[in-house]
Amino acid sequence: MIIVNTIDELRTQREKLAGKVGFVPTMGALHKGHLSLIQRSSSENEHTIVSIFINPTQFLKGEDLDKYPKKEAADIEICRVAKVDILFMPTTTQMYDRDELSITAPAISGYILDGASRPGHFGGMLQIVMKLLNLTKATNAYFGKKDAQQLSLITSMVKHYFMSVNIVPCEIVRDKDGLALSSRNIYLSELEREKALSIPNSLKHATQLIIGGEVDCKIIKQKIIEIIDSNMIIDYVEIVDRDFRLINHIKPKDTIILIAARIGTTRLIDNMWV
Repeated sequence: MIIVNTIDELRTQREKLAGKVGFVPTMGALHKGHLSLIQRSSSENEHTIVSIFINPTQFLKGEDLDKYPKKEAADIEICRVAKVDILFMPTTTQMYDRDELSITAPAISGYILDGASRPGHFGGMLQIVMKLLNLTKATNAYFGKKDAQQLSLITSMVKHYFMSVNIVPCEIVRDKDGLALSSRNIYLSELEREKALSIPNSLKHATQLIIGGEVDCKIIKQKIIEIIDSNMIIDYVEIVDRDFRLINHIKPKDTIILIAARIGTTRLIDNMWV
């Protein structure tokens, strides 16, 4: 594995790679969810590039930019064992200019749900993803379904800007207790984690309701809200189609149930694709 820290180094090493190249962008503090993306890339491409960069433009004022988990030595070892070809670990000055062009998220789909709770977040996310996709010249880029709205917006960006990369959605990876894996789970106390399990439990119950024939989104949302622990502050519970339009009735194979909630200082998101 080659570790590069500058854009020039990345371009030099990228030119040496022949065949299909997979790319997995991360902010570090790698876990089994990230590893599943890397492994899928390795199975579908001749080479894999991973980036680790805590992107400042997608953090809002008061969020955890300075406290975001950092495990550089462990991350490097995970990538080495996973046989990553290039690990790109740039500095902020490498990725951003003082008079920087910016990308604005779509006026509708970029400012609902997480976009409403974190205005400006998706513009910063799209900005760094476009930079990384352009630099890596990836054949395939891998993103988890847990960040469903992010995945949708990246797919739209690639389509709207005629970018020659295939965006590959990857299934949510969960811990043994059912909690969706996230680098921010480290913030949770033992009691907070126990209460946070009400999120995946509510999604399981929603799935059972749908299997049993319930298709009314209002009823399903109310059941989810009832199951989520009362100590959690619900940001939103919504049911949308794959284009992120609110729906009143479940559409088989075209529905996503989305939850965002806070426990203590930690904001958690989860979803179920129906």
